Amino acid sequence: MIVSRGLPFPAQSLIRFADEVTNLKNVIKNANITSMHEREYFGRIVKMANKYALPAAIAVLILASSVVLASGPKEVIVFTAASLTGAFSEIGGIYKNDTGIQVVFNFDGSQALRTQIENGAYADVFVSANKKQMNALKSGGLMNNSSIVIFAKNKISLIVPKDNPAKISNLSDLERPGIKIVMGTKDVPVGDYTLQIIDKMGNDSSYGPEYKEKVLSNVISQETTVNYVVTKVALGEADVGFAYVSDVTEDLASKVDKIDIPDEYNIIAEYPMGLLQQSRYSMESMDFMNLVMSDEGSAVLEKYGFSPVASNPEPAAKGAASAAATGAAA
Repeated sequence: MIVSRGLPFPAQSLIRFADEVTNLKNVIKNANITSMHEREYFGRIVKMANKYALPAAIAVLILASSVVLASGPKEVIVFTAASLTGAFSEIGGIYKNDTGIQVVFNFDGSQALRTQIENGAYADVFVSANKKQMNALKSGGLMNNSSIVIFAKNKISLIVPKDNPAKISNLSDLERPGIKIVMGTKDVPVGDYTLQIIDKMGNDSSYGPEYKEKVLSNVISQETTVNYVVTKVALGEADVGFAYVSDVTEDLASKVDKIDIPDEYNIIAEYPMGLLQQSRYSMESMDFMNLVMSDEGSAVLEKYGFSPVASNPEPAAKGAASAAATGAAA
């Protein structure tokens, strides 16, 4: 018996017809038919049933397939670096309004997201705050390599509580005894960038190796996401933190201030995103990525303090989606 629940009424009717044909054939097959006349009569019935059973079955398959195709994906899952929480939440809302498809985000440290994917977590798109985590997934064969693009850049800055009780005004103040510094762990991108900045300063004669030692000795906490760094500074649990320029958003402007790091010491953070090989909705996922890189998406990124990277996403999107579709069919 064919299960018809969830299919439209015409398909259900055809399925019932096919079931009745099968039942009739079984009855005739098991009946005790002895006369030549009965054999001929019931033989004609079986031929007629067979004549209409196959077209009915084909029609059922076509209708069932159309239902599946029409439904499409209800959501696209995007694993996203925590520093993009505000910008991507807004872009996800735009995508849903345009397509009716919900974007489900998993915001976390890029290294944590990478580990989750390596351990079998499902996602359609991976968005990292550095190339290191993306390259790790590429090396593991988990990314659709032709889809990966750098879509935004960022910088690191110092952030201090609004009342700035430690009177931090520049990088030199970080080596003062008793200063409470919070930063990311060495594995999270913002922490890696912070260590590169401190290394640069330690190698500069204006600061020297002792500067690096003194600054690191003042670190009271290393966080797994930049959001935790910002929260601790905003709550006054630290005197200063290393975060992204984009982290000082409108809603935090009343709680923290930003102190720029000179370009000679700063690090340009590059944000890559790409389609995962396991994505079941490659076309819809690429549409989301194209939105991020569109003028509309770039405007949102700029609003949140990011520097969009100019690109022409269409050729890459088509090629990546085509490759994903080919892989799915193989």
